[in-house]
Amino acid sequence: MITMFEVNETNQMIEQEKLDVRTITMGISLLDCCDADLDTLNQNIYEKITRTARNLVAVGREIELEYGIPIVNQRISVTPIALVGGGACTCPEDFVTIAKTLDEAAKATGVNFLGGYSALVSKGMTPADEHLISSIPMALASTERVCSSVNVGSTKTGINMDAVRKMGEIVKATAEATADENSAGCAKLVVFCNAPDDNPFMAGAYHGVTEADAVIHVGVSGPGVIKRALEEVRGENFEVLCETVKKTAFKVTRAGQLVAQEASRRLGVPFGIVDLSLAPTPAVGDSVAEILEEMGLESVGAPGTTAALALLNDQVKKGGVMASSFVGGLSGAFIPVSEDQGMIDAVNRGALTIEKLEAMTCVCSVGLDMIAVPGTTSAATIAGIIADEAAIGMINQKTTAVRLIPVIGKDVGDTVEFGGLLGHAPVQQVNTFGCEDFINRGGRIPAPIHSFKN
Repeated sequence: MITMFEVNETNQMIEQEKLDVRTITMGISLLDCCDADLDTLNQNIYEKITRTARNLVAVGREIELEYGIPIVNQRISVTPIALVGGGACTCPEDFVTIAKTLDEAAKATGVNFLGGYSALVSKGMTPADEHLISSIPMALASTERVCSSVNVGSTKTGINMDAVRKMGEIVKATAEATADENSAGCAKLVVFCNAPDDNPFMAGAYHGVTEADAVIHVGVSGPGVIKRALEEVRGENFEVLCETVKKTAFKVTRAGQLVAQEASRRLGVPFGIVDLSLAPTPAVGDSVAEILEEMGLESVGAPGTTAALALLNDQVKKGGVMASSFVGGLSGAFIPVSEDQGMIDAVNRGALTIEKLEAMTCVCSVGLDMIAVPGTTSAATIAGIIADEAAIGMINQKTTAVRLIPVIGKDVGDTVEFGGLLGHAPVQQVNTFGCEDFINRGGRIPAPIHSFKN
């Protein structure tokens, strides 16, 4: 039975501590839309998405009003388009027509983002994969709501370095194609290792081929709630600190479970997972960095930051996993620079570098996220950064990703505005030593020995 104390406690989390459901994401399979004729394929895709998700936004608003829990976004993820379009698309331009169809479907349903303009190439690339990857700059420059992702490695298969090299070039080309928007196309493009099939968060969401025809995933976020709870135990030992994070994560996740079950019931679509990730926003008081500083760090980036983040990530999972019937997605603590005011402040004061952020990704999800770098950064350097993150994910059997934004015309010290949840970011220094000869070797880095566990 829910007590009045619990009701009041939840109301406080919502009103004063910025608890929200960051997204209700409907995953939709497009495998039954496949057709050898491109026009028919596009028509099938548009009809399937708009029919299946026609009530998604309305139901989200109903739940928000009825329960008083803010629901920030409703989103859609679809089957990786390289798989769906392989029979009809013979060139990158053909795939761009699908991107535009997805964009129109997203607008028709009212969602703010649609993910799944994706390819899974951790071991090799089909002609369809190559065409889709080559089309990404054109696709993201000509659409508003489409998000793209490419999985270049996994613990089981190793790292496809040909794909890594190609993605370095694609990130740079996307930046140039959207230069008049501060290269914001790169904010909708993420490169993964060990990408999960059921991630509700953008830009990396796609609907895995092992999923049902349609599912509902929910991503909950409550950095402000965690920080407020830690303020109450300031100076206590680590046992008290861990218990506080764990108990608070349980409460936050219960709100997500409620929303997920209600959305599933009202839409007539199976419940998939609740993602436990702590996702910050640019709003003051909604910061993962501030949680770490509340633990006792003078600034994020100081010695002890990686240990503090490891603690936070683990306790959030321990508390959250007991609060939901199905947990999945990424389920960790996001550390995007542009979307977290505390991270931005740490960069500006010189406490946080890309190298320190990379170290932090060893213990959290997802990776080097929403980091602005100089527009002159070479494709090979971007590929090298992608390879480093993929190696961390492969060896540690975890999801890692890179969402770098080489902002054309900007240099270290400049600040770039992306707007909305994407926030703003200081342009950060990148190591200037080259890695071209390494990246240009080609081929595949083999899977680590501990991957052979059959």
